[in-house]
Amino acid sequence: QVQLVESGGGLVQAGDSLRLSCAASGRAFSTYAMGWFRQAPGKEREFVAAISWSGVITSYADSVKGRFTISRDNTKNTVYLQMNSLKPEDTAVYYCAATQRPVYSGTYAPDYWGQGTQVTVSS
Repeated sequence: QVQLVESGGGLVQAGDSLRLSCAASGRAFSTYAMGWFRQAPGKEREFVAAISWSGVITSYADSVKGRFTISRDNTKNTVYLQMNSLKPEDTAVYYCAATQRPVYSGTYAPDYWGQGTQVTVSS
């Protein structure tokens, strides 16, 4: 069992940066691929970014490529999402996700979800 706790959300202006963190419990963290999803009001949850267990392989949604960076620190059981050049359309609840596979591309539901952190970008 893995428990995921997100932090770092908040209210920012367009063009600002924000870094989300996801702290994971459990000794198997370093063997899990991790991901970030988001859900805006009235919309379905969508994939944002993912990172392999080793941190070598990453993938991103087209809407965030070049602006967001996913990374992980296996010594701290933590995955990060650095968000730069934020836009109002990035406003959403951001969810951390974990899968028991070593590589993940966000094309299927993960095994574990966090409870989410709100990101609001004003224009």
